Amino acid sequence: MAHATFAYTALDAAGARRTGSVEAENRDAAVAHLAAEGRFVLDIRETAHAATTSASQTSGRRKAPSRQDLSLFTRRMADLSAAGLPLDRVLQVVAEQSESLTLRDVALDALTDVRSGVPVSQALAKYPKFFPVVFTQTLRAGEASGQFGEVAGRLAEFQEMEVARRSQIVSALVYPAILALTAVFVIIFLLTFVVPRLSGIFADMGNDLPITTKILLASTDLLTKNWVLVVGTILGVVIGLRLWFSTPAGAETRDRFLLRAPVIGPVITKATISRFARVLGTLVFGGVQILEALEIAGLSAGNRVFHRSALEVEEEVRAGRPIADAMRDAGTFPPVLTHMVAIGEETGDLPKMLGRVSDSLDFEVDTGMRRLVSFVEPVIVLSMGVIVGFVVLSVLLPIFQAQELVK
Repeated sequence: MAHATFAYTALDAAGARRTGSVEAENRDAAVAHLAAEGRFVLDIRETAHAATTSASQTSGRRKAPSRQDLSLFTRRMADLSAAGLPLDRVLQVVAEQSESLTLRDVALDALTDVRSGVPVSQALAKYPKFFPVVFTQTLRAGEASGQFGEVAGRLAEFQEMEVARRSQIVSALVYPAILALTAVFVIIFLLTFVVPRLSGIFADMGNDLPITTKILLASTDLLTKNWVLVVGTILGVVIGLRLWFSTPAGAETRDRFLLRAPVIGPVITKATISRFARVLGTLVFGGVQILEALEIAGLSAGNRVFHRSALEVEEEVRAGRPIADAMRDAGTFPPVLTHMVAIGEETGDLPKMLGRVSDSLDFEVDTGMRRLVSFVEPVIVLSMGVIVGFVVLSVLLPIFQAQELVK
C-alpha cells in the first residue's frame, strides 16, 4: 500500500513542541509511529503535497503580487504570530485569507516546508522575486531571537510606510502627468494637422517669411515627412540609455545625477537616506548583525552611491571604528543621521534613533514633494502657453506682413 505524508505538531519527552512530517499508511498508523517514538501528538493531518507542488509551479505563471499584497501578507503573519499561533498555523491561516493567488500558493508551499522542519525565513527565501533579502534576513533574525511576531510587526510597519509613500507620490504626480501629456498632444496636433494646412499659403511668400515661421515650418516638415526617423531616434535613445543604465557604471552615473539634480535632487536624497535608516533600524531591531545589516540596508536604499558608501562604512566598522565616525568620513550621510547614530551607539538604542531620523526625513520628503508639485504644475502650463503662443505668432506674422504689402 502506498504511504501518505502527514504533517504533525507534537510534544517530545521533554515537553517541547516539535513539528515535522512522517510517512505512514494512514493517520492512525502515523499517530502510532510517533507515539512509539515518545511523542504526544497535538495535531496531525495529511499534506496535500501534489497539490502544493502544483501550486508552486503555477505561482510562477501568475502575476506578481503588489506591494500592498505583500504588506498585508506580512501584517497578518505578524498579528497571528503575536497572538500565539504556531508558525505552521500562521502560514495556513494567511494562505486561507490571502486575496493574492500567488501569495496563497507561496504560503501553501512554505507551509509544507515548515511542517518538515524548515524555518519560515528559509521557506520564503525560495521566492526572492517576492521577498527581498531584507525581508527574509529580518525574519531569520526574529526566529533566532524568539521574537518572530514582534520583528514581523516591525517589518510590516516598514512595508506599510513604503506603500503609503509610493501611493502619495503617484497621487501627487497624476495631475502634472495629465498636464504634460495634454501639452504634448496639443503640440503634436498643431504641428502635424493645423500648420501643414497653412504651409501652402506661406510657400508663396518665399524667403520673406519671419524667422519664427521658418522654424515652425521646418519643425512641421520634420514631423510629417520624417516621422519614422524621429520616432526611431527617440526609441534608440531610450533603449540605449536603458542598456547603459543596466551596467554598473551607467547605473552609478544615473544615481549620482539624480542626487545632484536641481529641485528634485534634495527630495530624492532625503527619501534614499530615510529608506536606508529605516531598513537598517529594522534589521538591527530584528537582531541582524550590524555588518550584515549595513550591507543589506545599503543595497535596499535603491541607490548605488549609497550602497557603495554603506560598504565603505561596513569595512570601517569591521576594522573596529564606531558606526557614526565611519558614516561621517564617508561623506554621503547627512549630519542628522551621523549624530543620531552616535547617540544610538552611546545609549544602546540604535533602532530607535534610526527610526526617529527616518520619521524626520519622511516629513521633509512630504514637504518637498508638495513644493515640487506646486512648482511643476505652473512650469508645464507656462511651457505649453509659450509653445502655443510661438505657433500662433508664427502663423499670424506672415499674415500681417501680407496685409502691409497689400496696403
